[in-house]
Amino acid sequence: MSTLVEHQVQITIDSRPLSVPPGTTILKAAELAGIKIPTLCHLEGVCSNASCGVCVVEVLGAKSLLRSCVQAVTPDMHIITHSQRVMAARKTAVELLLANHPADCQTCLRNGSCELQEMARLLGIRERRFPRTRPILPPDTQGWGVQREYDKCILCGRCVAVCRELQTVSAIDFVGRGIKTHVGSFMNRALSESVCVSCGQCTLVCPTGALTERDQTEEVFGLLHNPDKVVIVQTAPAIRASIGEALGMESGSLVTGQMVAALRRLGFAYVFDTQFAADLTIMEEGSELIERLHSAREGRPAALPMITSCSPGWINFIETFYPSLTDHLSTCKSPQQMFGAVAKTYWAKKMGLDPTRVAVVSIMPCTAKKYEAKRPEMRSAWQWWNKQGKAYEPFYDVDVALSTRELARMIQRIGLDFSRIPSEPFDDPLGRSTGAATIFATTGGVMEAAVRTAYEIITGKGLEHLELEAVRGMEQIKTAELDLNGTTLKVAVAHTLKNARIVLNEIAAGKSPYAFVEIMTCPGGCVGGGGQPLGPSKDKIASRQASIYAEDRHLRIRKSHENPEVQTLYQEFLEKPLGHLSHELLHTSYKRHV
Repeated sequence: MSTLVEHQVQITIDSRPLSVPPGTTILKAAELAGIKIPTLCHLEGVCSNASCGVCVVEVLGAKSLLRSCVQAVTPDMHIITHSQRVMAARKTAVELLLANHPADCQTCLRNGSCELQEMARLLGIRERRFPRTRPILPPDTQGWGVQREYDKCILCGRCVAVCRELQTVSAIDFVGRGIKTHVGSFMNRALSESVCVSCGQCTLVCPTGALTERDQTEEVFGLLHNPDKVVIVQTAPAIRASIGEALGMESGSLVTGQMVAALRRLGFAYVFDTQFAADLTIMEEGSELIERLHSAREGRPAALPMITSCSPGWINFIETFYPSLTDHLSTCKSPQQMFGAVAKTYWAKKMGLDPTRVAVVSIMPCTAKKYEAKRPEMRSAWQWWNKQGKAYEPFYDVDVALSTRELARMIQRIGLDFSRIPSEPFDDPLGRSTGAATIFATTGGVMEAAVRTAYEIITGKGLEHLELEAVRGMEQIKTAELDLNGTTLKVAVAHTLKNARIVLNEIAAGKSPYAFVEIMTCPGGCVGGGGQPLGPSKDKIASRQASIYAEDRHLRIRKSHENPEVQTLYQEFLEKPLGHLSHELLHTSYKRHV
């Protein structure tokens, strides 16, 4: 059999010869040559609409400058990336963008990380030459997850592309014509009144401060300085592999102990681990799966496949776009919300604390966690205390959810040199966790953790090989078959809502062969969450995943049902998985909320 050899295209770039594959853009060819052509609208693999005009280059023989992000190379093309004409055009393009951009860099959330700001610096722009042409629109600050400042939008289209192509939500798009063009939602509604699921992927790719998380750092500092509050914090599994990166360390740096120490330096009274609640989630979710499988085997109604419910963006998505399939969701709350409910009941009682004095702060890789914490049904602890005869004013299980980026800003604000902080352990009893909980941070992790426990409960045998390689990695949809005492259990894992839609369409059509499905909203799972450090890439996500799996391998206990503190929680308070109190505090229901 003959092997086809792809012919290379011979070009010259800045007087240097170069061979590249056919179809290569000038932008990519320059990168291969070690030349970085600036751009504001290009997003590798997602968006190349050539709107910003910053990436122009000169090509000998061409009448005009060409936009390198969309122009493919041709044989014998002679490219000049930084001629006087090119540099002048780039500068003018950015100056025109600045004409309609507010001059509030000092107070902007993206100050120091704004791509437009950096571009102006690189191009030597020191004044505004052009007058404003676009009308001023008021900001959209209603939502708990994502907020918009139209004035800062440069119409690059990255957010539109991510929302449409990666997540298939299409909550935002270009609206209006001419100088009235802006990125808006249907009928110019606030994002909180649209089909937006608060995933925050748009905030990761926005080059300016037009789309950001709702900043709640001042609120948390206020709680920390309030002598009447006992402020405790929980940290999601993904944070230990990303907070270092947000503070200038290499991507994937595993800084669990330093993170704990930094949180204590910030003033939190107790530092706990959301992974404790992840182990608790497995106990409840695994038991729920077993119960549904038994029901199906006995011919009783059972919504299969059962789908995980840890990711709030995903929950928003199915409630909005597939409300008829919500019965397939596990009734388990997310680990964040389980922790809040346990902290303000079991832990508060154990510590002799009035639950209204306890403030629970979450550090999450996800902007949707902010919305989740404010869902009206997330007041289980208050309802439980009411049943105990305590007439408290209503309070939420989780008071504030901060993103990774917000925590980084808080650490920087108090002047901590994160790289020099010695490691410290989590507090007990809500700080003990297993390797199974750690891998919640990555796509396939919840599935793998559940299998580790469900296999041993169903078969009564020890699971020899804990790594479920079939559900690891960055494939869009991963599947596996498990042998449970002669019964084959088919499972599937999907990440991003584009892939979730594929799985849901199969279920809706009655063609799904699976018993258990894990879905995560973001690329790579929580390690690629919308609240993570800016500038996402496949390499960074892979580095974070590698750190997460490394921590799992090095932990002494790697199965959720072997967590001694979780066992104690059941013995002292909850009694058993799926028991009456567990249902009351740890489970929920779903609805269409848009």
